[in-house]
Amino acid sequence: MNYTNITTLGELKKSGYKSRTIKDELRQNLIYSLRNTHNPFGGIIGYDDTVIPDIQTAILSRHNIILLGLRGQAKTKIARLLINLLDEYIPVIEGSELNDDPLHPLSKYGKDILIRDGDSTKISWLHRTERYTEKLATPDVSVADLIGDVDPIKAASLKLPYSDERVIHFGLIPRSNRSIFVINELPDLQARIQVALFNILQESDIQIRGFKIRLPLDIQFVFTANPEDYTNRGSIVTPLKDRIDSQILTHYPKTTEISKQITNQEAIITAEQKDTIIVHELLKDLIEQIAFEARASEYIDPKSGVSARLTISAYENLISTAERRRILNNDKKTVVRISDLYGIIPAITGKVELVYEGEQEGPFKVANILISKAIKSMFERYFPTPDHLKKSREENQYQKITSWFAKGNKIDLLNNLSNKEYEKQLSSVPCLEDIVKKYLPNEKENFRLLFMEFLLHGLAEFSLLSKFRLERGLQFKDMLSSMFTMSAAEKDQDEDDEESLYR
Repeated sequence: MNYTNITTLGELKKSGYKSRTIKDELRQNLIYSLRNTHNPFGGIIGYDDTVIPDIQTAILSRHNIILLGLRGQAKTKIARLLINLLDEYIPVIEGSELNDDPLHPLSKYGKDILIRDGDSTKISWLHRTERYTEKLATPDVSVADLIGDVDPIKAASLKLPYSDERVIHFGLIPRSNRSIFVINELPDLQARIQVALFNILQESDIQIRGFKIRLPLDIQFVFTANPEDYTNRGSIVTPLKDRIDSQILTHYPKTTEISKQITNQEAIITAEQKDTIIVHELLKDLIEQIAFEARASEYIDPKSGVSARLTISAYENLISTAERRRILNNDKKTVVRISDLYGIIPAITGKVELVYEGEQEGPFKVANILISKAIKSMFERYFPTPDHLKKSREENQYQKITSWFAKGNKIDLLNNLSNKEYEKQLSSVPCLEDIVKKYLPNEKENFRLLFMEFLLHGLAEFSLLSKFRLERGLQFKDMLSSMFTMSAAEKDQDEDDEESLYR
């Protein structure tokens, strides 16, 4: 029934409207959603069998919730989606700063209006999007910000004592009455501020400057936090943690397929990029594999985690790297190349926390190591590894490629090669195309060059070829000859060039 045309308390009573607490409201609307197979958590991927059922159980239990997990695990997004389980509109006493329920007023203002106007009390309707408050916990957050403080000017002008509710300037939490209130990164709140939340969660008491006020606030609290052993900035004080009813653990995507769905959903790609940049699934898989390699890397702090934002930003950079090349060469369309992966390094270095060994290597080298490991991991899905060929006693077609390089041949895959130049360089390597056609006979023609390049990268990762960073791209050459001909000074210069590309 649509109640929003009702404007007075008398009309509301006649309509038969019944108030519910926000926890009952969430519970009943969730039951309706479950029965009708409606998903209020649309856009949350990979949590269907883990996190979402736990959240639903907590809501059915009418619990306050804490979402505990590493960064980039959709904690805040889940909290924001909870508004989908609220009624579309609820009635409030017009002008009330605490969203007073006309049938059960909370504040002195609301009670006084009700006594004065009775059934003529004006009401307004609050949309569910206005019933969500989010606060990022920082060390400078005060009790006054969250709960409130005495306004001495108001006390003086009204000639009222500080204990009178009318001289209080209420903070975010009381103003979120009948709403969802979210505190992100809870451990960052100072301990004394966390303590101030005790009675609100347990007894609905608010204490401001020593004056205790009984306000039975109707709030659904949701907290988010990283694991306590991750942050050095603070932790959740035990009594507060004890008062939060349900603790739900989040996690990173468990497979590259799930991770890829998240990236495809969240990455912002323009219509022009979609029309002119062609991306094979191999590149999408490589982006996700880089994140998985990072989460397992000895150079990266596992307590910090590797956010899903890494793959989203990396994918956007990958597309833009190919787009830049297309624009410079005035090509109508282009296929994303393996060498374009080196354009995502800025997205990697800014989103990983290195341990001591990683700091010693440097962020750029660590990023290159992650790309190399991802290529090596994905290579086995498309081509047999050199070790596999030895064990199976198949003809080693890779030898024809390595023999060509051993004769002193090399190819340079520069960053801004046009499509024609790119094809010319790769086609100069004998047997490269034949191997791609043999193992990937059903692959589309426009991706043939991509896999020819991928084959070179894979052979380099298995130490059959050398891959060097040039100032403007990559060079492939023979492994053995390069080991003898490259001087120490050149090696240093190669490392310097590698870093300078992304400074």
